[in-house]
Amino acid sequence: MLGLCMHQLQAQNKIVVFQSDFGLKDGAVSAMKGVANGVSSELKLYDVTHEIPAYNIWEAAYRLEQTVPYWPKGTVFVSVVDPGVGTQRKSVVLQTKAGHFIVTPDNGTLTLIAQSEGIAAIREIDEAVNRRQDSRKSYTFHGRDVYAYTGARLAAGTISFEQVGPALPDSVVTIPHQPATLQGGVLKGTIAILDVQYGNLWTNISADLFAKLNIPAGGKLQVIIYHKGQQVYQGVMPYAHTFGDVPLGQPLAYLNSLMQLSFALNQGSFAAKYRIESGSDWSVQVKVR
Repeated sequence: MLGLCMHQLQAQNKIVVFQSDFGLKDGAVSAMKGVANGVSSELKLYDVTHEIPAYNIWEAAYRLEQTVPYWPKGTVFVSVVDPGVGTQRKSVVLQTKAGHFIVTPDNGTLTLIAQSEGIAAIREIDEAVNRRQDSRKSYTFHGRDVYAYTGARLAAGTISFEQVGPALPDSVVTIPHQPATLQGGVLKGTIAILDVQYGNLWTNISADLFAKLNIPAGGKLQVIIYHKGQQVYQGVMPYAHTFGDVPLGQPLAYLNSLMQLSFALNQGSFAAKYRIESGSDWSVQVKVR
């Protein structure tokens, strides 16, 4: 009984945060929020983003890891990037060890947040109970009919976490990628995401791991980038604290706002100039020059 009360309290801060690949050109996002408001008009509804590239599960996973830790315990996230909508992939709610809840298809979206915050419990959504009324014949908008509805009910306290559905093993579908490692003086990692407004490359290599190279500001790094194992870029650049530490148009390595090793051109787009993208099949190696 005590465990049930704890789950109920943790999931009742009445905050729901949405992300999707729907864009804002039509009414899909508004429909999800309308369903949530129909559950309880007291809910506070926010967004991560709805500009995830279509079907890009990896980017959905990254945006959760980028955002979730900054929200209060008990916040419910509804993440809908679901190219397998209507198929046999599971619809789940993950409770992290940090006390957040993510409502999503278990299709790889949970890869990074399950790793960084840990898995406290996972439940499969019981659609016999947790599905919008009269939506049984709708097969292609689970974001509205299942995820927004279930997330809102959980955040509002209409249901407890246990009432989401049956418990599942503490594991999720994961997207294979290069984890951040340091071996023999060589850092390896993934080009996890682009800082899309500016074309900077953000890796999954943490500041703590990078610090083990013992390189001072101004020191030179050799950077090699691969796509599906094929080298697409090799260059030497300084480690700098900020963009203005190098001349206009010149490359630099720096720590981004998430304290992860990143690469940029001062007032230019590294990604566009060298035709580099991001995701689980983009990797990087870094060593002191």
